This record gives sequence, structure tokens and C-alpha cells, in this order.
Amino acid sequence: MEQKKSKIALFRGIKRVLDDINNIKDKDPAAKSVFEIILLYSGFHAVLAYRIANKLKKWKIPFIPRFISQFARFLTGIEIHPKATIGERFFIDHGMGVVIGETTIIGDDVLIYQGVTLGGTGKDLGKRHPTIGNRVTIGAGAKILGNITIGDDSNIGAGSVVIDDVPEHSTVVGVPGHVTKQSFFVQGQLLHNKIPDPVTCEIRRLTYEIKELREKMEN
Repeated sequence: MEQKKSKIALFRGIKRVLDDINNIKDKDPAAKSVFEIILLYSGFHAVLAYRIANKLKKWKIPFIPRFISQFARFLTGIEIHPKATIGERFFIDHGMGVVIGETTIIGDDVLIYQGVTLGGTGKDLGKRHPTIGNRVTIGAGAKILGNITIGDDSNIGAGSVVIDDVPEHSTVVGVPGHVTKQSFFVQGQLLHNKIPDPVTCEIRRLTYEIKELREKMEN
């Protein structure tokens, strides 16, 4: 029975890795072959190291999971805590400077770019890192901090700092992050140049109100 369970666990582990590879090939037009992904993609290397370290952590093996995590950080510039929970088909594109904290939970089909931090806000105990829903895209340099939830099918613009919950099907931009309507998300691509700027929208609204007030005063 134990041998059968071990074989099933091994099969699931191999399938998960293959899914990660196929996901990268589907989402990254620069990925020319599976061979190239296995040898040259630091994001894949970091996630593979995490999956091994996470499994060892679940088996309550001390020290080695953190060693694997830090060694992967040294090699790739990507730090993923072995206790983090990460779903299927997770893709870190480019990846340098990515940090994923201990109590982070990431759903399926999530895509993040370089410089992203999924971190805490202090020395709180318990759940202190974000929960990322399914099919979320997080742009380069974004910071998502604290025990907050990013809803399914949401998109975080590059450089945003998010410290509050984000509803499903939302786009967030700015510092601090502002939720806007998502109108420019096509097949896994977040079109940063077409995301509405909430600050500009607010300025335009105020300008229009001032114009109306002036017209009323003149009349």
C-alpha cells in the first residue's frame, strides 16, 4: 500500500512539473522548445526547487527545505519560502527579484513578472502574506503586502503597491493601488499601456465639475 502511494505521489509530482513546462511554452512566445525551458528558464528552476522543498517540508524534514530555497535564490534571484502554497501551472516570467513569503497562497494559472513581492507588513504571527486567486497576472515590480486577498481573474499593474483586498475581475494600478475596471485583458496578456489611470480619471472628473460650477456662477 505504501509503495502504491509513493508511486502515485511521484506520478503527480512529475505531472505537475510537465504542466509547468507546457504552461511556460504556451504563455511565453520566446520559449522555443521544452529543452530550452528546462535548461535556461530561471523561473522554472525556482518553482521546481520550491516544489521539492515544499514536499520535504510537508514530510517535516528540518533544515534541508530552507537550504534548497536559499540555494535556489542564489542561483536564480527568486526567493520562494518552502511553506508557501502554490497551485498548478505557476509561471514566473524572467523572475529576478521575486519574493514569495511563508504564508502566501497562490491559486492556479497565476503569472507574475520580475521584481514582484508577495510579502508581509510587519512581525504579525499566523497568516501574514497575501492570498492570490486563480488566473491572476501580476506586473513587474508590484508589491502585494499583508494578509489580503486578490480575487480570481484580476490583474495587478506594474509598480503597483497593493495593501487592500481586490475583488474578482479587477485591475489595480498606482501607489497605493486603485481598483479600476478591467477592459484590456486578452488571453493571459495584461496590456499595461491601455490600463485606465484612476488618478487621471479623478482629475478629469474634478475638472468637469469645476467647469459646471463656473457655468452656473456665470449664469
